[in-house]
Amino acid sequence: MGAGTVVRDRVRKDLSEISNKTTRPIVSASPEIRSNSRKKIQRRSKKAVISPVQKLFETCKKVFANGKSGAVPSQEHINMLRAVLDEIKAEDVDVSSKMPCFRSKSNGRPPVTYLHIYKCHSFSMGIFCLPPSGVIPLHNHPEMTVFSKLLFGTMHIKSYDWVADSPQPSSDTRLAKVKVDSDFTAPCDTSILYPADGGNMHCFTAKTACAVLDVLGPPYSDPAGRHCTYYFDHPFSSFSVDGVEVGEEEKHKYEWLKEREEEPEDLTVTAMMYSGPIIKE
Repeated sequence: MGAGTVVRDRVRKDLSEISNKTTRPIVSASPEIRSNSRKKIQRRSKKAVISPVQKLFETCKKVFANGKSGAVPSQEHINMLRAVLDEIKAEDVDVSSKMPCFRSKSNGRPPVTYLHIYKCHSFSMGIFCLPPSGVIPLHNHPEMTVFSKLLFGTMHIKSYDWVADSPQPSSDTRLAKVKVDSDFTAPCDTSILYPADGGNMHCFTAKTACAVLDVLGPPYSDPAGRHCTYYFDHPFSSFSVDGVEVGEEEKHKYEWLKEREEEPEDLTVTAMMYSGPIIKE
């Protein structure tokens, strides 16, 4: 006798026993009771709570509705999105330090893993997962506003802004002022950078396993002229340029950034499937 036959016989027997035991007459609910039940169901539906990542998506749609290069959201919208990101936790996006991507498997620089959540022409959402000593080299965010939320771990962030109208030693080298050069440990405030300030060029170095939720508005786009450029950083004293003078005590705050012709050879970014709550568009 096959297992399917046994299961079917058992189901028939269970249904028969339930039928025999059910001796109480079935009474139809009154129209008033049915109406109250429907209202309760409707109230429960209205109170349905959306996931934090869905709330983030809906907020991004409002904040980046313009979708144009260089368009900075209003202060009200910036505060709105920052408040949503400040509340998001690693478990809300199904990320944990126990995931395999956070383990260093070689003596060289470990690969960085990217979890793609969403992308359209106006904004993108994703998570960078860095094992200990993982690095995202110095790079820019042309004409973009970027929100970064450290979900867990400790990360060193060094960021720069261009010094406007400064003479250049060459066409591919510009003077920049250090904006941030510190360690950050979760939980901490969401960081924000803008097209012209806030540390538009930055480098991430993982002190421990860490994950960063990134929101870019608008996202990188070669056709739209928003190409990601990587840089070498050099101390201020590396170049002597006429018309550029900085006091001795201020020199550590300035560096020369030289464009890399190609992406860093030791940068490996691996895509992995995002397994958190699904976004409903």
